[in-house]
Amino acid sequence: MPCENARDQRIVVIDDDDVMRLSCRQILQKAGYQVETFGNGHDGIRRIQEARPALLIVDIKMPEVDGFEVIDIVRKIDPDLVIVVITGYATIETAVDAMKAGAYDFLPKPFTPNELRLIIGRGFERWRLTKEAQRLRREKEDVERKFVSLVSHQLKSPLVAVKQYLDVLMCISREQLPETAAEWVHRSQARLGEMLTIIHDWLALSRIGSGSLCDCRAATDLGAVAAAAILEHQQGPGGVEVSFTASIPPDLPLVRGDEVSLRTLVGNLVSNAVKYNRPGGAVSVNAFRAGSQVTLEVSDTGIGIPEAALHRLFDEFYRVKTPETRNIPGTGLGLAICRRIVSELGGTIDVRSREGEGTTFIIHLSLAEKNAGIETQSGECQ
Repeated sequence: MPCENARDQRIVVIDDDDVMRLSCRQILQKAGYQVETFGNGHDGIRRIQEARPALLIVDIKMPEVDGFEVIDIVRKIDPDLVIVVITGYATIETAVDAMKAGAYDFLPKPFTPNELRLIIGRGFERWRLTKEAQRLRREKEDVERKFVSLVSHQLKSPLVAVKQYLDVLMCISREQLPETAAEWVHRSQARLGEMLTIIHDWLALSRIGSGSLCDCRAATDLGAVAAAAILEHQQGPGGVEVSFTASIPPDLPLVRGDEVSLRTLVGNLVSNAVKYNRPGGAVSVNAFRAGSQVTLEVSDTGIGIPEAALHRLFDEFYRVKTPETRNIPGTGLGLAICRRIVSELGGTIDVRSREGEGTTFIIHLSLAEKNAGIETQSGECQ
């Protein structure tokens, strides 16, 4: 494929009129462009596929393959190709149709050399700006990937290590530590946990920006994911203050989605049920099949959500502001990530809540397509 600098001067002209082809060649070559001309659409399309020029000049009215057919085909070959349409049957309708088909500009015959040079100059400027925008977008994506890598490895790994050291210290030396020291270690563990949550949410948000959070081809045991989330939060700092109940049938069918994203989804909901609960409150997790879907309900008996806040609950960085939530840590990203995961998996997420009485989140996820080649988390296809 030619380099971009060479493409920056290359033009293909497709027109069944010999005089028009010769005129375009002479005018544009004198202007410094590399010009190739073709008398029919088939030859011109083949050359475009081989040479990948920056700009195409094409006549609308041609035998065999007309200009609209040429535009449709070359758009699939090179979406960035700048197309200028010329025709002796110029009407407003023809110009509009050409623009809708993907042409950049329209030039009615007859035209002067200056008119042709002006339009071609604008077309090449458009092509160069498109390429520059693509280059800048690639650079931006490369910087974002490197920054995500930095956050993942240079920040997350040492934080995880420090938290593990403190966990071991509290496990083996809790009785030997003075009460004040033990309290400070406990606070340090809590703050490290908050920082890791922020990093986890930020990484998930960066994956949203890159286009996808989930592997929709995978199949996962949602019941096992929910049971693991309950166990994790029972053993966490807030788990001792609430009771947990679960109703998850052992034969719950697999759902569409990968285990990592579903762990994030269920973990966020169970975590919220614990954080926004009251001492002595309860968290319940229920799952059941409903036709071609699996429904998961996560309920708590906590502080609830004001009715006026429900419509913004899944917005990024939004947090309900009440006196009871002032000291509860969070990024305002958890529920936004949950909604994105559910949406990518083709499901729905709803919330029912009354202030002061508790909250229930209801998720509906599609069943995995058995015998359709969907990958399971063991890496096999079934």
